[in-house]
Amino acid sequence: MTHSSTQTGDGQAAGFWRTVREAIRGTHHDYTSGAIGRAIILLAVPMVLEMLMESLFAVADVFWAGHIGPIAIATITLTESMLTVVYTGAMGLSIGVTAMVARRIGEKNPEGAAEAAVQGIALGVIVAAIIGVAGAILAPNLLAVMGAAPDVIATGHRYTRLMLGGNVVILLIFLINAIFRGAGDAAIAMRVLVIANLINIVLCPLLMFGVGPFPQLGVFGAAVGTTIGRGTGVLYQLYRLWRRDGRVVIHKAEIRLKPAVMRTLLRLSGSGTFQVFVGMASWIGLTRINASFGTDALAGYQIAIRIIIFALLPAWGLANAAATMVGQALGAGKPERGEEAVWKAAFYNLIFLGVAGLCFIVFANPIAHAFTKDPIVASIAASCLRIISYGYLFYAYGMVLTNSFNGAGDTWTPTWLNLFCFWLWEIPLAWILARHFNMGPQGVAWAVTIAFSTLAVASAVLFRGGRWKLKAV
Repeated sequence: MTHSSTQTGDGQAAGFWRTVREAIRGTHHDYTSGAIGRAIILLAVPMVLEMLMESLFAVADVFWAGHIGPIAIATITLTESMLTVVYTGAMGLSIGVTAMVARRIGEKNPEGAAEAAVQGIALGVIVAAIIGVAGAILAPNLLAVMGAAPDVIATGHRYTRLMLGGNVVILLIFLINAIFRGAGDAAIAMRVLVIANLINIVLCPLLMFGVGPFPQLGVFGAAVGTTIGRGTGVLYQLYRLWRRDGRVVIHKAEIRLKPAVMRTLLRLSGSGTFQVFVGMASWIGLTRINASFGTDALAGYQIAIRIIIFALLPAWGLANAAATMVGQALGAGKPERGEEAVWKAAFYNLIFLGVAGLCFIVFANPIAHAFTKDPIVASIAASCLRIISYGYLFYAYGMVLTNSFNGAGDTWTPTWLNLFCFWLWEIPLAWILARHFNMGPQGVAWAVTIAFSTLAVASAVLFRGGRWKLKAV
């Protein structure tokens, strides 16, 4: 290598790390022009870190619960399955809000973006109130419906009641961060999750095990710590929306319902919510299949899923970056720029998930044993973790492509894909492999791998068709 080429390589590396630092600090960048690779890095780095923080919520609680026992793990597992209703509403509304905010920002219309933000928050509060009242009243009954054993219901109903009753903090932290992401203020969304997670990580073990002056609340302490952490994050989000230095600024005069904006948001979020519901409901179905094999099988499978999510959620950061790029590019009348950004983001995701999947395959056993001391539960967790990791290369493209449809406002294409791949393909396949072929939790894990790989291939074919470029938002 010549001296000049070495200098060029050093300069590129230095430029890359300058861009990373700029992304973490936050910058007012026009994502509708300039180098696409740099734009993706500026968006994706804070989004990946944001999703990494979100994944810590899933892993931290189950990690400490593993030191209490299988009953605590089962409580969190079954409650998380029920919280899919909340995640469905949050993600569905987020899809609509992100698409509208990104399109308005691409059109250089920040007032329109603020209108979309207000209507989205209003819808979120309404949905959270309905779910919260029902969940708080029916918590023990819902655990029984999910197949919880009597000891799980007796020990865990307080955890379930608080998590469902206080779901507004879950819904709003998702929804408002979607506003920041759509606007390109990804660094703010990242900081929200850092704050929420630090509080959660510190409080959960203190409250679960009664360290120092804190009461020993068992698994209920995890619900208290998580709710306080997320609630603090929501307060910070609202503070940032009132400040005058962001891309989306809400003024007092804009805090009122606007039927025209809300109708558009409901149209996008309605199909988006159904899309997420299809995917989330499939997880409930898979959990129910696993519950029929006993508490150990359920706990082992769910430990594997939590570890999988730990890697997949950061990868969603790249998918969210692609969605923002697509939405803003279409708003600026540059669909080809959006398409190029999607394929670049998918390739970056391939590298990230390829490395993560290889690590999980090689180190499945020690990773599983870090989450539980029960040898049977650890064995099941390691096996399921290894099986699901085989499909990581497919997941990389599928995640980016399906989210890019949403960023363009084409929410029905991924909805139909989810319906086929998860309801008509994954759940029946899981039941056949687990029950008919006596593969148990490992059969469910194989069904997950096969279904998500199918989704990736189908998404690539439809994305190349280009109909998403014609969607109006």
